[in-house]
Amino acid sequence: MGRTPSQAARGHEKAIQMRRDPADVIIVGNYSDDPFAIDVAYAVGQQVDIADLIGMKTFANSEFCPRFISDEHDLSRIGQHLAGKTVVIVSTSTHQVSRQNLAMRNLLIARAAKENGAREVVLVEPDLFYSAQDRGPRREPGETQLERDEADLKKFDGQPFTARLYAEMLELAGVDRVMTVHNHSHAVQNMFSRRFEGRFHNLMPYEIYCDYLRNSDIVSFGQQGEGLALCAPDKGARDFVQEMWRQLGLPRARFVLLDKERTGEREVQIKLHPESEHSFEEIRGHDVVLFDDMVRTGSTVVKTCQLLKQIQPGRIVFGVTHFYASDEGRLKMANTAIDEILTLNTMPAVLNRDEQGRLRRKMVVLKIEKWLARNLCDVLGLPAPQGKALYQIDMSSKNPRFRRKIWSNDELPG
Repeated sequence: MGRTPSQAARGHEKAIQMRRDPADVIIVGNYSDDPFAIDVAYAVGQQVDIADLIGMKTFANSEFCPRFISDEHDLSRIGQHLAGKTVVIVSTSTHQVSRQNLAMRNLLIARAAKENGAREVVLVEPDLFYSAQDRGPRREPGETQLERDEADLKKFDGQPFTARLYAEMLELAGVDRVMTVHNHSHAVQNMFSRRFEGRFHNLMPYEIYCDYLRNSDIVSFGQQGEGLALCAPDKGARDFVQEMWRQLGLPRARFVLLDKERTGEREVQIKLHPESEHSFEEIRGHDVVLFDDMVRTGSTVVKTCQLLKQIQPGRIVFGVTHFYASDEGRLKMANTAIDEILTLNTMPAVLNRDEQGRLRRKMVVLKIEKWLARNLCDVLGLPAPQGKALYQIDMSSKNPRFRRKIWSNDELPG
């Protein structure tokens, strides 16, 4: 799915946008002092602190009860002080609160908004919860790109199609629109698009990655892309990497497509895909950027980079949007086959140096709050945020690389 509403819904979208007033948009998080939500709100231009907009109360019996804060002396708008407002819930994961807990909080905050008069509720969830649970044990629930065989059906035997349940619950709670980043599941994209009737926005971070590849020294290449290769680890990632290859606008950069076949629960065999644009021999000596949407155990990415190392490339950079990595994954990705890791902060814990562990020496995190705010303003018809910066750069001082771009004041890495 693309990053804008369907053609059929655009006329309605424009009508809404023309009526949108920045004062009528309220941005909140789903746990206290969420720095990601605070940064998105600030980038959009919200002047009021999130903590002054919503209270996160937990009763003695552990039940969560959000409360939008109003003037205690105003008795004229009880249950209506959000009338005409658009409430945006920014939802990311944290080690302090489980994803199940956060998902339930999203439902309660959405319902609180609607029951207090909100016109529209928007969920901004960069890493859309339950997307890995994107099909059930039967063929009819879940639309996959490839025909499901018996092994795939058995993999989900006894499980619910949780992504669909989450979408249904969000809609029931009062969520009208969902924004996410680089969702990997064809089934989830189709199902959310139908459920929210064109108000599902799967934002693809091409411009962030392309800008950083062009303007940093993470890779070296000629003026037209000589010496650079982009790599898709499988057909599932091909469309994303090919589009990024196109948007880079470097006609002599090369593209390789790999193929992986699972031979066991955690065993894969990797080889060049017959449909690859270029061969291994053609990218020998090139700096290679391998892109994927997410990483968990790191087993496959390390094995892939070890294969690429055999063709004697320049540097190998692993680019990943959602950095889930476990303790096992961080240990594996310390392997010398990966020269550098480039990721986004859709999982904000990745910014923690303890979370990065040994990887901090070769990890660069691009903080997307400004880019997300820009897209949110575009969708809601709000004035564009000030400044041209799409992202901020978070890099450990133990990483010896330096940027070759001259940054303007509003683009300085944070």
